[in-house]
Amino acid sequence: MKNFGYTTKILYKKNNKIEYGSLHKPIYTSVTFRYKKTKELINVFKNKKEGFRYSRQKNPTVSFLEDKISIMENGIETICFSTGMAAIAAIYQGLLNINDHIISSKFLFGNTTNLWNNIKSKGCKISMVDSTNYKNILKNINNKTKIVFVETISNPITQISDLKKIGKICKKYNILYIIDNTITSPYLFNPKKVNANLIINSLTKSIGGHGDSLGGSLTDTGLYNWKNFSNIDKKFKKYNENLWGIKQIRAKSLRDFGASLSAESAHNILIGLETITFRQNKACFNAFSLANMLKNNKNIKKVYYPGLKNHPQNKIAKKLFKNYGNLLSFEFKKNINYYKYLDNLKIPNLATNLGDNRTLILPIAKTIYNEISKKKKKNMGISESLIRVSLGIEDTHDILNDFYNAFNKL
Repeated sequence: MKNFGYTTKILYKKNNKIEYGSLHKPIYTSVTFRYKKTKELINVFKNKKEGFRYSRQKNPTVSFLEDKISIMENGIETICFSTGMAAIAAIYQGLLNINDHIISSKFLFGNTTNLWNNIKSKGCKISMVDSTNYKNILKNINNKTKIVFVETISNPITQISDLKKIGKICKKYNILYIIDNTITSPYLFNPKKVNANLIINSLTKSIGGHGDSLGGSLTDTGLYNWKNFSNIDKKFKKYNENLWGIKQIRAKSLRDFGASLSAESAHNILIGLETITFRQNKACFNAFSLANMLKNNKNIKKVYYPGLKNHPQNKIAKKLFKNYGNLLSFEFKKNINYYKYLDNLKIPNLATNLGDNRTLILPIAKTIYNEISKKKKKNMGISESLIRVSLGIEDTHDILNDFYNAFNKL
């Protein structure tokens, strides 16, 4: 399997764990698991023996998905959660104490920004910085800094952090480097190549791809020396030191907070991830095509897409990513009624979410950023007319014609 291609690996690796010759892992809806011998049950509880005891912590279907995500991200272990936000929250729940310091990109998904604000109110210190310039990370490091957190391609303005240089900084200062890989997906980018220690994915998005299941994951790449992380409890140090962090998160975040992924959702995501390469290639092509059409339209003030040569981080994207992603945003000029334009479109769905097979479109400021103040939105580059588009797998000419014709009806 070592020399096989990406799709072949995710289709077949670890399939020896599938029972009865089935091509797909069965859906285990059982909440609990019984054992014939008392000692066997006790050994499972003491983690002396591999096994399942209660599906909030571990379930055969979910565990199989965790193995597949680890393959996709080239990691040593993955934990799956009920949502992508639950996976991000697990960082705080499982690893941080009061007065710990996080350095985060200020260019984030709106709900992640809200989460950081909540964490800040609970006693953690958070520095929100422009992470497209690695020097801003350096300036904010102090002796309480535990984590640096960035997204690969920021949602929705598509800024790209200086991922490689930030990775070198985190390694030098023994800071845990966490990358949210949702917008690129494991197919387009492997954060381990830039020294990421933990990788977040919203499985709801491009990995699942069909808009039928919520899910999130957190993967340990095996690159971090957990001996340097002072918040590891003694009881987790009985494991191999490479696993201290992920074992503590599984216990403190998944077990104790209970944001578990269901077996049914895990099954749906497992089916979806098998076709990620084909879906992403098509969606990225559609995004690239639409971005190039919109940039020349007289009604458009600006288009944000890493594949455009005028994008500030185009060279970084070209160097690091297999493709430029399926997400773009654009701003209208002031005299354009963007409500009317959106209503004129026939194919894109007026809906939130990203990475779906269907193209989704959203006025950002009035929807997922509506709880964020105008001042903060301005600081993040979110204008009132900013429109986010997650491109799907529709025929390219249909998408382009629809966006073009909607302008003619203004």
